[in-house]
Parts: sequence; C-alpha cells; structure tokens
Amino acid sequence: MSQDTRPGRVITRYGAEMIVEDRDGRAHRCTARRKLQDAVCGDHVQWQPSQTGNAIVVAIERRHNVLTRPDLRGRPKPIAANIDQLVVVSAHLPAPNWEMVDRYLVAAELLPADALIVLNKSDLADSHPVDRGLLDEYRALGYQVVEVSSHREHGLDALHAALKDRTSILVGLSGVGKSSLIQNLLPEEKIRIGAISDYSNKGKHTTTSATLYHLPRGGDLIDSPGVRDFSLGKVTPAELASGFRDIAAHGEHCRFHNCTHSVEPGCAVKAAVESGEISQRRYRNYRAILNGLNES
Repeated sequence: MSQDTRPGRVITRYGAEMIVEDRDGRAHRCTARRKLQDAVCGDHVQWQPSQTGNAIVVAIERRHNVLTRPDLRGRPKPIAANIDQLVVVSAHLPAPNWEMVDRYLVAAELLPADALIVLNKSDLADSHPVDRGLLDEYRALGYQVVEVSSHREHGLDALHAALKDRTSILVGLSGVGKSSLIQNLLPEEKIRIGAISDYSNKGKHTTTSATLYHLPRGGDLIDSPGVRDFSLGKVTPAELASGFRDIAAHGEHCRFHNCTHSVEPGCAVKAAVESGEISQRRYRNYRAILNGLNES
C-alpha cells in the first residue's frame, strides 16, 4: 500500500458512503472500492485521503466477528463487525417477545460474543408487569440482566458498568426504547450525531444505519436499527442447539450425536424438559426456531 494509507474505523454508513474515524478521533467521509462494499460499522479499515472528493477505503482488516441478518433474498447482510457483546433490549411495553430474545442469544453464542439482557421502561413495571421468574431463568443460565428506565434514569449506572471497556451493540425490536437509552447514556453525543449527519449530507441522523458511539465511562456502543423481526438465517440444527446453553449442556448425553432434540429416541434434552431441568418455555422456543429452519 502507498505511504499515505491510514488506519481508521467505520463509525456509520449511509448507502455507498461511510464515516471513518481516524486515530485522532477525526471523522472522514469515505467511499469504498467496489470490492469492499460490505464494509460496515465497527470495521477496522485502511483508507487514503483525496484532494478532490471523498477519501477512499482501500482495505478491510480481518474481522473478529460480524453480526448479520438475512436480506430480502435470504442472503446474510452484515450489520456490524468486531463485537464483544450483544445487548438485547426488551421492555415492559411492548411486552417482551421471549422467542426473539432467545434468537438474539443464539446469535451471540454463534458470533461468539457475550450477551447482556436489558429490560427497559422499568417505570411501567406496575402497569405492565413482566414475569420475574423468566428473568431469573436467564440469570440461572449465566446471562446478566439489567433493569433500567430511560424516563427515570434508573439502572443506568449498572448498565454503564456492563458496557465499560468493550464494544457492544444494542439490538431489539422497534419500540423498546433503544434511542432513549442512547440519549441517556450519551447526552453529549447529540452534538456529535448532528455533526456526523451534516458531514454525510443527510440532513439528520437516521436509525436506518448502525452507528458507533464512544461511551464517556469507557467502551464503544453501536446502535443498530430497530426491527420488527429477527431471523438467524442459515444456521444448522446443531448450531441452533449449541446456541441454547441449557440444551447444549444436556445434548452431550443424547443417544445420537446428531440428535435434534425433537423426535429422536434417547434424547437427554427431552428428558431434562420432563424433569424440569430445562424450562418448557425455552424448549418451546427452541422447537419453534428449529421448525423455522426446516421451513426455510
């Protein structure tokens, strides 16, 4: 590479253009070479300045991992790269979709990355209660659960601590309050969001693209677009089972090594469900996702 090639990190992308942050924290509007069009938020890249227009991204560094979701044709579409932790956001309103939570947890296990479950809008706990036994189920599996309220700024210190010194991505269905969380965690970032938007000629910040922010107490946070649904895409039954911690632990004792824990005899997972060692709710979610894989 030429001597004017410089390292940077993609902090957001708008269509064919992206904003790359250099080592000094300066933002540069860039265009990627045609073969590098899959560069996404979180990618470490090499770029070259230009005197006549956008800088040029000339290389993408090797990724630690990349979070994807299927596009309209079922092909994996990258969302963000080099993630340490998936922050799965649900809320008291709209009520949590626990099957969707489990899908995100499987995605975290397969990346691999840590997973943090955030229950937002705790100020609505009385009017829209959530079964606390379900939260305890996830805690028993080793997942950290943080309850917060963006409206009352409750639980934000615990959330800051869980996000410190790592790159996390906020994921969740539309309406769970991810934008409010961002505003509470990063109040000073409103200025930066506006600057990025002006620099990208978009007029205003949009949540159609993942955007990376630097947390004031350490760590980076990627805000991803809210979705109405989340699919794991092309994963095998074995990969799906490995993404359920409780099922994976018991699956080692099944009679058949390729057991899908559905109709096979000698299934240790089904025995664990019957004995109560695996919750029936988690097993139902596993079977629902498995059936979806078979239909795709």
